[in-house]
Amino acid sequence: MELTSDGLETKAGAGSDIATLFADFSNAFEEFKRTNDQRLAEIEKRGSADGLLEDKLERLNAVLDGHKAALDRAAADRARPAIEGKGGAAADEYKEAFSAYVKRGEEKALQIGVNADGGYVVPAQVEGEITRLMTHISPIRAIAGVRQVSGAVYKRPITVTGPQTGWVGETAARPTTASQTLAELSYPATELYAMPAATSAFLEDAAVDVGQWIADEVNAAFAAQETTAFVGGDGVNKPSGFLTAPKAAEQDWAWGKLGYLATGADGALPASNASDVLIDLVYALKAGYRQNASWVMNRRSQAALRKLKDADGNYLWQPAASADGRASLMGFPLVEAEDMPDIDADAFPIAFGDFRRGYLIVDRQGVSVLRDPFSSKPYVLFYTTKRVGGGIADYDAIKLLKFGMS
Repeated sequence: MELTSDGLETKAGAGSDIATLFADFSNAFEEFKRTNDQRLAEIEKRGSADGLLEDKLERLNAVLDGHKAALDRAAADRARPAIEGKGGAAADEYKEAFSAYVKRGEEKALQIGVNADGGYVVPAQVEGEITRLMTHISPIRAIAGVRQVSGAVYKRPITVTGPQTGWVGETAARPTTASQTLAELSYPATELYAMPAATSAFLEDAAVDVGQWIADEVNAAFAAQETTAFVGGDGVNKPSGFLTAPKAAEQDWAWGKLGYLATGADGALPASNASDVLIDLVYALKAGYRQNASWVMNRRSQAALRKLKDADGNYLWQPAASADGRASLMGFPLVEAEDMPDIDADAFPIAFGDFRRGYLIVDRQGVSVLRDPFSSKPYVLFYTTKRVGGGIADYDAIKLLKFGMS
């Protein structure tokens, strides 16, 4: 642990036990509440708070973020499944052939998994490992809907409005009703790649699990690129992010746009009753979506909301109840995504919705590895690719908060 001059822990040691990390996080939040209560009391009494108290509160916010990051890393390590699986003799033979290909470039005729372009499809155990690790690390993938597809484009028909109905008397005429309105959403699977490098000596080491090594190397790179695209991707050779969808004020919402509420203040929450706009955002979402909804924002936005209380003096932000849980805001889980924008004038830094229904990620089956021992000698490069797409699945399932006048 590192300590500030006033004894605050700034980060947790990488090797700390997860229970200890969770206890440190809980203690830091209690100190945060005491400090913020003192700050609010001074503001109410004198109209402003002492600058030293404000500085301490910001340091405590940083401490909480550091503890949360350490908890996330520890939980990811604990949740990582073993790479080995029970796939029978054929799977074992294929895994051995894949290992030989990665280490020495040997190719062996197999009935499964040979790419026409000279690459090798990653064995099922390794492909599953990469996907599971990315689900844990990539916050949007963890809450969005996910489909496995075999083609290049996934198309999904949507009923925008149902068939018209009406009440009639026993002998009244039955006029023809209007039919339902359908829309089609399309999700092309675009290519995502990483190219880790290794020396021949490293690969020839008999103790190296090449499947685990590739999964570890590409996982972080894939997860970071995916999350960026799922939030703000422009749809050009990458998924379409939910923040790039057309937007409309909630009162003018129509299918094809994401609805938003405005705070009424440029780059800030309202000066009084700041939490009211968050309550309004929650209830802008229909009940069918609200029961499975999550907040999505970055850590700086989260730090600003940690200071808010309800009318009874209870903090709206609450830490996770367990080490592997999520923090909550107003009773709904909070997902921290660093690619969300910061609070600024006319920005959309906070999203709330049922992302399982609102955003769809499309994974094309198969992760490919192409071994290249020539381009960067003495290193061996591994051109690893997967195809993934994404986009809005239900425009009514996600709402945004705009930090602006209207």
